[in-house]
Amino acid sequence: MGKYFLRRLLLAIPTIFGVTVLIFLAMRVIPGDPLRSIIGEGQIYVLSDKELAEVKASLGYDKPLVIQYLAWMQDVAKGNLGYSFWQKDKSIADMVVRRGPITLQISIMALLVAWAIGLPAGIISAVKRNSIADYSIRGFVTLLMAIPNFWLGLAIILFCVMFFRWRPPMELATLWGSPWQNLQMTIGPAIVMGFSFGAIIARMVRSSMLEILRDDYVRTANAKGLANSTVIFRHALRNALLPTITISGLYLGATLGGAVAVERAFSVPGLGLSLIYAVQARDWTVIQSLVLLFAVAYIIINLIVDYIYAFIDPRIRYE
Repeated sequence: MGKYFLRRLLLAIPTIFGVTVLIFLAMRVIPGDPLRSIIGEGQIYVLSDKELAEVKASLGYDKPLVIQYLAWMQDVAKGNLGYSFWQKDKSIADMVVRRGPITLQISIMALLVAWAIGLPAGIISAVKRNSIADYSIRGFVTLLMAIPNFWLGLAIILFCVMFFRWRPPMELATLWGSPWQNLQMTIGPAIVMGFSFGAIIARMVRSSMLEILRDDYVRTANAKGLANSTVIFRHALRNALLPTITISGLYLGATLGGAVAVERAFSVPGLGLSLIYAVQARDWTVIQSLVLLFAVAYIIINLIVDYIYAFIDPRIRYE
């Protein structure tokens, strides 16, 4: 077990290195040069070539790319993500500490909603195959997968405003500081993302259950006279959940960076909305740091999922 964990950890290191290189190069080949425009007091000043060279020299952007990359990695290793390009007193690390928990909370809540919807729907659809319940669930699942998250979010907001005179709060509220306001702020995005992923879970559980219910050991359990619920939940479901656990980890990592559209629709002050504002303002340093954070979080979550998978299924450790 220890060797398997060590092997997976060693494989993650070059992956993270490759991600940092790709992010670093991508930020330097995008069209336009944000350094040419410097925001002053309510105005935008366009720099001349001489002024641009002086600004690049002061920021260290006139040095070779290798030196710039090493300097960036040195700052990241120290936990220094830098400052906003336009607001020099705005620390990116402080922004992550304040807004990161909101995005993480929405992702976890969305995953719980997805399991609460997808797991029972997939089981019922598999056990009641080709019944009215099966066809209804499959149709509803297809509908949820076809609806874009941002459209569903806007529809929920419009419905709540028109019929209940309710709209999500716009101010940042922490779970411990103001639980009720925090729940109002996060429940909408969590439901929207949870519905779409719940449809995927339902399809995966149904497919896995149908395959496992035809296996010999399940037929043997039925032949021995075991209760149908025992066969389904103790024997079939346990093995059917393995691929679902894997994709759940992938989804949790993806939602950290994929909540951009939903956070925008609900105006949730999370990292996704911060990334949108940074792109609109061409805030180079914020974009670079947030994309790196999302990528590393995705890799770490997948590493944890690999460990959980190996713990549940010992065969994985010896492959």
